[in-house]
Amino acid sequence: MNSTLILNAKIVNEGTVTENDVLIKGQHIEKIGSDLQYEPANKVVDAKGMFLLPGAIDDQVHFREPGLTHKATIHSESRAAVAGGVTSFMEMPNTIPPAFTQQLLEDKYQIASKTSLGNYSFYMGASNNNLEEVLKTDINKVCGLKIFMGSSTGNLLVDNTKALEGFYSKFPSIIATHCEDEPTILRNLELYKEKYGNAVTAEMHPEIRSREACYLSSSFAVGLAKQYGTHLHILHISTEKETHLFDNSIPLKDKKITAEACIHHLWFNDTDYDRLGMLIKWNPAIKTPRDQQEILKALLDDRIDVIATDHAPHTWEEKQKDYFNAPSGGPLIQHSVVTMMELYKQGKISIEKVVEKMCHNPAILFRIESRGYIREGYFADLVLVDPLASWEVNKQNIVAKCGWSPFEGQTFSSTIHATWVSGHLAYQQGKFDESQMGKRMTFHRR
Repeated sequence: MNSTLILNAKIVNEGTVTENDVLIKGQHIEKIGSDLQYEPANKVVDAKGMFLLPGAIDDQVHFREPGLTHKATIHSESRAAVAGGVTSFMEMPNTIPPAFTQQLLEDKYQIASKTSLGNYSFYMGASNNNLEEVLKTDINKVCGLKIFMGSSTGNLLVDNTKALEGFYSKFPSIIATHCEDEPTILRNLELYKEKYGNAVTAEMHPEIRSREACYLSSSFAVGLAKQYGTHLHILHISTEKETHLFDNSIPLKDKKITAEACIHHLWFNDTDYDRLGMLIKWNPAIKTPRDQQEILKALLDDRIDVIATDHAPHTWEEKQKDYFNAPSGGPLIQHSVVTMMELYKQGKISIEKVVEKMCHNPAILFRIESRGYIREGYFADLVLVDPLASWEVNKQNIVAKCGWSPFEGQTFSSTIHATWVSGHLAYQQGKFDESQMGKRMTFHRR
């Protein structure tokens, strides 16, 4: 059985930082202790001066396969994830065709089993007329149900109230939602078209996809969840007002209504549109510095529960188009952990809180089996971070298939040194080992 001994690491886990050793045997963590240097192992890693974190778990990504593989594939983006310290991901149903049936959902799992370097799960997709199919979902093998309560590709927008009530009242596990009020957005878009014609710019995006649109939809979703006792998870919160919809008075394991913040809403604000334009056009839109600050505040006081990326790559050519034709979204997963390390170094968040929000809390919220912590007996999903190795993002070191990043030119002061996925050293200092693929995540729900 392959084994690895990691020595002298600063282990960040369960609210503490302790210098310890970790022994990996096969897929799992065998031992954690302060004097393991004499344990036999095939490989020894001296992690002196480095942080050892649980692998990050990203609960919202778009890897574009099937149907949009000119932008990305499960293989290419899982490599970007692992290079960024993300060992597990949950991928969205807005592919072509959308994952509206159990067979289409299973097709994605089959692709991942052969090509994903990271651990994986895929959301079932909701439409206005597939409730019966959704209710066939095995909730111990599927992360959740995704409902677009704001525009998306194809027929993924669920805008029929009776359909929504059916999902909220009958689906027995997590419903993750994209919340933006479509009628509000369409009215705003028409007004801006009338006023500016084809001269609408990226700076106008947060006015078109406005705070009001976000809050109307999020508050409606919360109301439905309270009515039906649904486990609702609202993705990518982008406004201050929305943060007040969520509660921090009870432990996460007991919460029925939870929320996510994304890297781009924590790092960028609307002053960055002038510099980056369509490259930071996301839905929901990046908004004001105050919204940015209040999202971070809600993370720190536990109204917002997890940090994710909404990694959603498009080609460079697509992002060069005008406002009406440039798609929303962009690549982020390779840079999520180092971005949060930067905020930690700036004194905005503790490293223990980063690990809580990126590793522990996704595991708690989704009830993931044996991942998200550095514990004996758990899968060895581990990330070694060198906090003193700075590097600049450029096209030569971007792993995502699209080949660009809104972080290009940014110098990060920490580097992902190595990533283990279920005990396999999948990435180390810029090199990948694809001799072993990631695993399908399972969930303990019944």
